[in-house]
Parts: sequence; structure tokens; C-alpha cells
Amino acid sequence: MSSAAERRRAAPREADAEDARREFAADVHRDLQLRPRQLQSKYFYDALGSQLFEAICQLPWYRIPTAERTLLAQHAETIGALLPDLTTLVELGCGSGAKLALLVESMRTRPMLVRLIDISPTALELSARTLGRLSDVSVVGHRAPFGPGLRDAVARRPAQGSMLVVFLGSNIGNFHDAAAAAFLREVRETLRPGDGFLLGADLVKPESELLLAYGDPVGVTAAFNKNLLERINRELGGDFDLAAFDHVPRWNPTASRIESHLVSRRDQVVRITAADLTLPFPRGESIWTESSYKYEANEVMDMGRAAGFRCRGQWIEPRARFALTLFSG
Repeated sequence: MSSAAERRRAAPREADAEDARREFAADVHRDLQLRPRQLQSKYFYDALGSQLFEAICQLPWYRIPTAERTLLAQHAETIGALLPDLTTLVELGCGSGAKLALLVESMRTRPMLVRLIDISPTALELSARTLGRLSDVSVVGHRAPFGPGLRDAVARRPAQGSMLVVFLGSNIGNFHDAAAAAFLREVRETLRPGDGFLLGADLVKPESELLLAYGDPVGVTAAFNKNLLERINRELGGDFDLAAFDHVPRWNPTASRIESHLVSRRDQVVRITAADLTLPFPRGESIWTESSYKYEANEVMDMGRAAGFRCRGQWIEPRARFALTLFSG
């Protein structure tokens, strides 16, 4: 039997979960009626989705994590030297925390406050566990979208010392152009003089490499994409037949992006109770679930400058074609 105090603590968590479910249902109701049909990639990251993404990061065809870790290992000390008064690290979209730990390790001469911002409780827990093993590091998690989470972190920052906001994994590529520009401006507006913003961005490479990275032969990426349908089934009362959809990555050279789609293998009807939807899916119709934009190195710097940043340094891993760029206000 739980105590009254325990019941009071549980009630807000249950209310938050119900609010999140209603938002999920409303987004699904709206987005699956668009043309083309769409789902938001932020809903990939339930517990299973987060684990599947960590598995994707181990695949040899998806080279972003390895390239980024290589750059961080090589240049973390330089980045730290460019921010000599750094006391706070904020990571947007924290993953496992392994890459952020490389940065923190290079700054072990000073105590560090780390704030992790993610909508996935699994990612927050894993990152906090990874970083919690380091000495002189305090870790605080914020389960929130990037914008509200960053504003909360900034409101709670120490009065002294500079802050580095870190956005790795080419997550910027999941934003369409206008949204990416707005996001970068929002980050810029939160920073004080002396603060920094470290951005990881995947660069344009041959189409064959990109299609293999987003359509691996093992099928992990397909499972990651289809898990979004399983989440709708589980949380919103959907009846998607996962075997009736194929995961299909497509390169859009005009927009410079990989698009992930779930394509109906046959004529079918799908019902989603909580979203109040009954949808016909003819054979060949797709659900567009994610965009992953790819950039030229100068485009990354130009995006930052357009948002009001000053470029402090850029480092490129030449084989995987990946860039880390450090900006400041």
C-alpha cells in the first residue's frame, strides 16, 4: 500500500503522461491527414525506440557517431581552451552521454554542471548514468523539448562562468530549413557573451552511402522506423500491421536530404481509436516519418552566422564527411 505522500508524487507524473498521450493523439490525427501523410520523428524515442537508435549508432554503415567521437577526442581540449571560464554544459538530445563525456573528460581540471535535455526518459537515464561516473560533475536532467528545456536550463544557470550548448549527432538535420534557422536563432538569444554553441552536422556524400546508412542490410533502421507504428498501436489503440509496411529511405537531391518513409505493401484500412481516425492506405502510399538534411561545410557556418553567431572553429572528419562547428555570440 503506497503512502499518501507517494500517491501525491505519483499524481503529477500520471497527469503529465496523460497530457503527453493527448498531444501524441492530436499530432497523429493532424499529421496522418496531410499529403503526403506524415508522422513526427520526435515520437521515435520511446524506450524501445531509444534502444534501437543506440543500436543504429553501432552499425558500420551509419558513420555519424564514430566520426563525431573521433572529432571530439581530437579537438575537445581545443574547444575547452576557447571557453576558459566554462562551468556549465547543456546537451540538447542527449543519447547515451558517451560523446558528451569526451568533452567533460578534457575539462576535468574544473567542476562541471551538466544539464541534459531530451524527451526520452531512457536517454536521460542512460546519459546521467554515463556522466555520473565522472568526478566533479553534477548532472541534472530535463525531460522536455529542446526549446523549453534550454530556457529552463538557462534560467537556472550559475551567475558566474560561461556555458556551452551542445547539439550533436546531426540532429539539426531533422529540422526543415526555416525551422532550423528559427532554432539556431533561439539558441543564440539564450547565450551570454563568452558562451558557446557546438553543432554537429553531417555533410553531403554519395547517394549510395546515404541510402545504406539509412537502410542498413541488418534491418535495424527498419525496426526503428516501424516501431513508431507499434507505439501508435500500443498507446493510441491503432491496428497497424507492421508487416504490411516497408521502410524505404529516399535521397532528395533538390532538398539535400534523406527522407525516411513507411510504404504500404497492399490496399488496407488502419484505425487509430485515440486519434479518432480511420484511414485507407492504397498500395504504394507512404508515411513520411523523418528528414535528415545534409550540408556543405560552408553552409553550416553560414547558418550559424545568419542566426547571429560568430564561428570560432570548424573541424571535419574527411572519410565520413562530418563537421563539428563551434560558435559563440
